[in-house]
Amino acid sequence: MTEAELLNDYDPAAFERPSVTVDLVLLGLLEGRPAALLLQRDHHPFAGLWALPGGFVRIDEALDDAAERILREKAGIGAAHLEQLYSFGAVKRDPRMRIITVAYLALLEERAFAEALKATPSLLPAIIDVPWSGETGGPVETMGPNGEALALAFDHSDILAMAILRLRGKLDYSDVGFALLPDRFTLRRLQDVHEAILGVPLNKPAFRRRMLDKGWITATGDRQEGTSFRPAELYRFNRPL
Repeated sequence: MTEAELLNDYDPAAFERPSVTVDLVLLGLLEGRPAALLLQRDHHPFAGLWALPGGFVRIDEALDDAAERILREKAGIGAAHLEQLYSFGAVKRDPRMRIITVAYLALLEERAFAEALKATPSLLPAIIDVPWSGETGGPVETMGPNGEALALAFDHSDILAMAILRLRGKLDYSDVGFALLPDRFTLRRLQDVHEAILGVPLNKPAFRRRMLDKGWITATGDRQEGTSFRPAELYRFNRPL
């Protein structure tokens, strides 16, 4: 049998097909801690609970295209540092039917985080409380603006936990931390980002020496403006060619 003959006789209904969704972890920093933007579900299942912005992948749509579309439609964001995080496929993760979701991580620097909230007022900034150290992994909790615990729909708490675990694992060898910063930043701000993701304070001289030794950053020659103290020097990330 030739390939053409096989395809001509192939029955696409021979196997059951699950549906596929994309869920976005819109992650930024709030009050020195990692935070995600959530939407409250207004219909069942899990009506009233909070969830990551997401949606079904269309039959003629690539996964990355679906993630970019949902970023625009659900968060009002035109572009972001967007990367595939992990696939979640527990059989009963969705009570409606068999649904596999592909989670994407969208890292938002401070201005983009604020612009998303302005563009989509229904988004809620939720602080992610991580009770485990290092790359131990485990469950996380989410808290609203007033410190109240938020109940999440589906397995979205597991998705947030995976996002933190992945960020901690990549922080020291990739450029993910710089996606949470503006184009120009101080060394103090860079350290704040690392401390927020890692959940621990870092030694200031050692951290700065490590960042400079890696060759990741370059001084711009400019200094911070609008401060009442001695303005700090501004740096930029050396983006790979």
